[in-house]
Amino acid sequence: MKIIILFLSICFCFSIEIVKPSIYDEKKHNIQNWLMSEKLDGIRAIWTGKELLSKNGNKLFAPNFFIKDFPPFYLDGELWTKRADFENIQSVVLNQNSNSLWKNITYNIFEIPNQKGDFYNRLKFLEEFLEKNPNKYIKIIPQIKIIKKEDLNIFLDEVLRKNGEGVIIRNPFLEYEDGRSLNILKVKTFFDDEGEVISYNYNSDKTFRSLNLKLESGTIFKLGSGFSFKYRENPPKIGSIVTFKYYGFTKNGKPKFASFLRERKNE
Repeated sequence: MKIIILFLSICFCFSIEIVKPSIYDEKKHNIQNWLMSEKLDGIRAIWTGKELLSKNGNKLFAPNFFIKDFPPFYLDGELWTKRADFENIQSVVLNQNSNSLWKNITYNIFEIPNQKGDFYNRLKFLEEFLEKNPNKYIKIIPQIKIIKKEDLNIFLDEVLRKNGEGVIIRNPFLEYEDGRSLNILKVKTFFDDEGEVISYNYNSDKTFRSLNLKLESGTIFKLGSGFSFKYRENPPKIGSIVTFKYYGFTKNGKPKFASFLRERKNE
């Protein structure tokens, strides 16, 4: 099962607002008998029954061979190839001239909006359609039942060992709901590391934008997220060591979605 999911938008060009997961807190949420699945690190897409749209409602120019046998009802899922392949997926999906490369992409479904019944019934509706209308590009993301909390921990560890991104858990006993949901949760996890500040980057108005950090491995990258007003006014000094969190690596070996945590003080 696979990790996490999740993604958002405020206004849309289509007739429904997509569901947005909240963050899992094991102290607050009773997840017994919920379902868990891997969060795929791809491009979220909505099939309206006629066209494929991004999570922000922008048209995705999928080739006709990819969508010609899609169903006449809404789907919500991830355009995906394999783990740790986000940059490639993004380049294919957002490039209007990459038709032939779509043959390597599948549309992995985690929700069937606008269908009646609980999540099990909504999935069954799609399964029955695909039994009668097989489609090699449409996949249903496997769902695993959570019997006890330890099941989630074991599954999350398994996903991370395979270079997956995270886990999504959901209450399967409710009808479809849109907007921010407390019944679909992202199981967040991240790594942390330290780097040496070697220089700064500034905006055109001379305000601080980001640090250039050098890792022990020799990798250099820009860190611009997570800074408080205090740190933006007085960023860590050159030569200082800062700690940051991140969610895996890009194909170039740089920390992905890195965010400042703290400056390491001299001990």
